[in-house]
Amino acid sequence: MIFSFSILSCNNYLDINDDPNVATEAPLDGLVHRITYQTPHNVYRIAASYTNYYVQYFASPNQASPIDTYDEVDFSNRWADLYDVMTDAYDLIRFAQDIGANNHIAIGKLMMAVNLAMATDSWGSVPYSAGFSGDLIQLPYDPAEQVYKAIQNLVDDAIERINTGMDSSVPSADKDLIYAGNMQQWLKLAYGLKSRYLNRFSGTSKEDLAGVLEALEDGLTGNEDDAELTHFDVRNPWAQVAINNDLLLLDGWISEQFVDAMNGTTFGVIDPRLPIITEPFEENGKLVFRGTPNGAGRRGDGTIQEEVYLETSGFYSSEDAPLFLFTFAEQKFIEAEASFRIGDVARARSAFELAIRANMEKLGVHDTDVENYLEEKYPDRDSVTLEVIMEEKYLAMFLHPETWNDARRFDYQYTDFELPVNAIIPNYIRRIAYPDSEKSRNGNNVPSIGGLSDRVYWDE
Repeated sequence: MIFSFSILSCNNYLDINDDPNVATEAPLDGLVHRITYQTPHNVYRIAASYTNYYVQYFASPNQASPIDTYDEVDFSNRWADLYDVMTDAYDLIRFAQDIGANNHIAIGKLMMAVNLAMATDSWGSVPYSAGFSGDLIQLPYDPAEQVYKAIQNLVDDAIERINTGMDSSVPSADKDLIYAGNMQQWLKLAYGLKSRYLNRFSGTSKEDLAGVLEALEDGLTGNEDDAELTHFDVRNPWAQVAINNDLLLLDGWISEQFVDAMNGTTFGVIDPRLPIITEPFEENGKLVFRGTPNGAGRRGDGTIQEEVYLETSGFYSSEDAPLFLFTFAEQKFIEAEASFRIGDVARARSAFELAIRANMEKLGVHDTDVENYLEEKYPDRDSVTLEVIMEEKYLAMFLHPETWNDARRFDYQYTDFELPVNAIIPNYIRRIAYPDSEKSRNGNNVPSIGGLSDRVYWDE
């Protein structure tokens, strides 16, 4: 028995035509479990680890920090995190296709679309069409325009497969960590994502506002449909950041830009969400919310607290806080923007208010405080502007990388928004540099870029 096993092991080892990195079996629910766990992490922790600084949700406590000041940073690990999940999504799709499991295919395609969008939104042209099969080691890069067509096709195909209703097989509730096997909610998410990725082009020569509004008609219907992760191996990753702050492993310091937009400094109105997100500190007998200026580093010598940061008591950074993939609030902001752009101001205003209410309700803001905020900040209930839509979306999407896409589409025109102190480039950052891992092993295919002010495909 031992001899036979040794020969078999040796033969397998010497079979150099078998790629050990390409799966050969079909654990469909296991793959669903992995991609529905890792994709929200990729959204709220992996991509957000840099976008939070670029949209000034966070500011480094260290002066002239590279990520704060638009220096080129190597994001090889972030690239790997995205492509690892896309590889699992690819395996789920191909194995599910072998047995006609349309619902599993749909989930795989939606998670592929989300991760692929984060990649192309960050780097521009990326490998996709020739990737994942294991046939090539040095992968060619697809033009970003082609990648975005692929994203939209992935979402459309997922919608079609769920709508057929021909597949009675669904992932088990304990393996699908987003919707517990409820395919009608997955269908709503698919339409919501379709509206998001079409809206990426709103305000450009490629806009399809009718398509955006048509898609969201079948999207999420309330906060109960939010695509979110609430199951963690240990804890919410931002809770770990908050814990690390107590250990002087500093991250998650909240930017002056974001805090001032909520503490009354920028708009003259105190946002009831601010004390739910972070805790104030006492200064001269008063409770104070103060952020850290981007690029300048923290105030003082660190012996006393002078700025706010993520706390384990915060809505987004408690141990069991959800990680959001797509929310009803985001969808209503998309509706508000698209409606405003086609000239339907009444619909835009209605969607705008519903978006704010949905986000505040999610955070547990009392109805009276929601109403007071709207009355005080927007007393003219019959008007709305693109600027206020984008600024309120900025506040509601805290920690979500989608905000960097909005910031670039909006040309960073948020009220009182300023370049970081000691910024290395003279303009706001528009992309990130290709990772060193790709330059070293796939350098012949990596596109050249002029700098971090270069615009990605949809950022006209």
